[in-house]
Amino acid sequence: MDRRAFLALLASGLVARSPAAHAQSPGRVYRVGMLMPTAHSEASERRTTVTRVPTFLTELGYTQGRNLVFEPRWAEGNLDRLPAMARELIQLRMDVVVAVGSAAVRACRGASSALPIVFFGNFDPVALGLVKSLAKPGANVTGVLIAPAGTLAGKKLELLKEAASRATRIAFLTHEDPGLGLQEKETQSAAAALGITLLLTRVRGADYEGAFASIAAARPGALFVAATTFFMRDRKRIIELAARHRLPAMYEWPEQVEDGGLMSYGSDLSGTTRRVAVYVDRILRGDQPADLPIEQPTEFQLVINLRTARALGLAVPPSLVARADRVIE
Repeated sequence: MDRRAFLALLASGLVARSPAAHAQSPGRVYRVGMLMPTAHSEASERRTTVTRVPTFLTELGYTQGRNLVFEPRWAEGNLDRLPAMARELIQLRMDVVVAVGSAAVRACRGASSALPIVFFGNFDPVALGLVKSLAKPGANVTGVLIAPAGTLAGKKLELLKEAASRATRIAFLTHEDPGLGLQEKETQSAAAALGITLLLTRVRGADYEGAFASIAAARPGALFVAATTFFMRDRKRIIELAARHRLPAMYEWPEQVEDGGLMSYGSDLSGTTRRVAVYVDRILRGDQPADLPIEQPTEFQLVINLRTARALGLAVPPSLVARADRVIE
């Protein structure tokens, strides 16, 4: 952990705790489950996803096989499998479960009102009835949001319009996951405010070819990609199709730009995953989810891939490039 991250933890009271009140029980083995809506990631993907939670728990004093048992479950893109998997984790007597996305949280809540749940995602837990408020969740659920006070949709759409100034029609690639409702609503509102015609296209299952065929038929000038673990998992396929159809695209995470996307604006995925591990640790040490305020990120990165821009024949305004936190050339 670097100095800045440690100081942030210290300032928030997550490191400086009373050893007597929060010490790990000697000889105890802690059981942590994880419920993922996506397919099992390949090893190369693990550096960027919430599956790094065990790695960050190691930094906090846990070792798999000694005092930690980690039980991940993957729905392979089939959300209907989540309730049965949640019940399985309950039967395995997990101490806490990390639930990725709103559908996974709902599945865990449906399986137990007592099992501590730490979520990770980009949705409104209050509007979905999962918690009473961000400051005081008041139930067995707490967690870490990817974006604050919404989904950053307005800012991302504004940046995309600045990069592709001639685009008056922008395709919005979203997914059938019901947890994306807030993103869709905010993106539609932002598009209306910017005078943009938004062309919403939902991916059914993993039918990206069909989705992009519909997008191409509508002849948009740019592409806005929703923030979801499905699209993070399948980012290379989406990036390839966007390039094939010559669409400048906005994504959520830097990894999507590193793999050839045009630009991204969002929180540091590694940093937010680390916060999930901190909350798991707090619960294992005795804190209650109801008393842990839901965390929201405060730092965001704009990343631009100028190689991709050149391949698209797109001249990104120098003023926008100057504001980027990172430029890939």
